[in-house]
Amino acid sequence: MVAEKKFRCDLYYRLNVVPITLPPLRERVEDIPLLVNFFANKYTLRMRRSIERIPSETMAALTAYRWPGNIRELQNLIERSVTLSRGSVLEVPIAKLRQSEKLAKGLNGESKLEAVEREHILRVLQDSNWVMAGPAGAAARLGLKRTTLNNRIRKLGITRPRV
Repeated sequence: MVAEKKFRCDLYYRLNVVPITLPPLRERVEDIPLLVNFFANKYTLRMRRSIERIPSETMAALTAYRWPGNIRELQNLIERSVTLSRGSVLEVPIAKLRQSEKLAKGLNGESKLEAVEREHILRVLQDSNWVMAGPAGAAARLGLKRTTLNNRIRKLGITRPRV
């Protein structure tokens, strides 16, 4: 666009002075129905389909979902749903959403990655006799700085057992 003289070269740097932060979709639940309708209309027109209705149960399930892939995940799901819907009602595979959410969560609500990280850090701490610093300390064994290890311990709620 700069080469075509449609966009000023310095405009990006002038606009970049004011950062615009957009919270993730899971923090903007009220936007989900608007986005679902927008994407459904967009793909209905593009694919020359006639989706006239989105069931309230479907909208409730889409609103309750955490959307780890953010708006792109929602957009892809709606596009796929418009493509695969057989009638005038949007058929969204809600069961797959629920299944993926269950897989992403551990037993106590933390993600599987956090659970694995917590277990690994605990094992290394026990192997190092809870020594954090030094060449044989837990931080060195994990390849982390001591302060980073302390932050992760705090984040994961790891506490040293009382003897």
